[in-house]
Amino acid sequence: MRQVDAVIAQRLDSGVPLVGNVSHYIITAGGKRLRPALLLLCCGALQYQGTQRFNMAAVVEFIHTATLLHDDVVDDSALRRGRATANATFGNPASVLVGDFLYSRAFQMMVDAQSMRIMQVLADATNVIAEGEVMQLMNMHNAELDEAGYLQVIRSKTAKLFEASARVGAILAQGSAEQEEACAEYGQALGTAFQVIDDVLDYAGDAAVMGKSLGDDLREGKATLPLIAAMQRGTAQETATVKQAIENGDLSMLEQVVLIVKRTGALEVAREAARQEAMRAISAARKLPAGNHTDCLLQLASQLLERNH
Repeated sequence: MRQVDAVIAQRLDSGVPLVGNVSHYIITAGGKRLRPALLLLCCGALQYQGTQRFNMAAVVEFIHTATLLHDDVVDDSALRRGRATANATFGNPASVLVGDFLYSRAFQMMVDAQSMRIMQVLADATNVIAEGEVMQLMNMHNAELDEAGYLQVIRSKTAKLFEASARVGAILAQGSAEQEEACAEYGQALGTAFQVIDDVLDYAGDAAVMGKSLGDDLREGKATLPLIAAMQRGTAQETATVKQAIENGDLSMLEQVVLIVKRTGALEVAREAARQEAMRAISAARKLPAGNHTDCLLQLASQLLERNH
């Protein structure tokens, strides 16, 4: 990961000062670096030690960071990773344009791998992520969204880059078709579980620990799994209350909604859905050769359910 950070620092360099300022601001804010870690672990599990793994790990982090810059503008977010978002600090135009810079820099770096297969996987993933963002935008304030529709959005918007990161690791390692699919399935399942838990934490987390404001999903009118489950399991009055909060993005109703989500057992429903995805990831990882890197993949999936940020 230190090698990846070194590549990131080198490739963020730009002759335009504002590009460097905004890029460094968001990249150095911390974050879990899960996607690059996933790529490195899949490379390790399949015995690939070439330096191109550091370059491709930096690529997926750049793509992820570009989506964060654009997300925070779309969502009008003020806090990420415990500090002001880039758009709150530098303004929306700078955030959008530097997000574009990071996307284009990622595609410049992809060429270094000299692999059309990797280019295809990452180009397709970037397109699916964009479609997922648009689907989510279309579903804002839509209280009729069901679990299938919700999963379609998060598998596009979040899980796709996890899936692509793991798949690229297998491609770099020249793994078999079965190993590549196992890595891809692991990534998709892990990414889905990650997002479901993220949505649970918006109603059950600690803002100080998470580094972002609670209730952001409700303010944006997002019908996430905890709310979908609460509407399915609540009384007619409770369902009407949650529906109204989603349709109006009414943060003044957050306390009521949290009580309903907890009383109906909706958090447990969502956590169980995440657990099922984590188990799917574990099953996929067990198809990879035994070793320290595969053990880390298994541990990552099992510990994901316990995260609080």
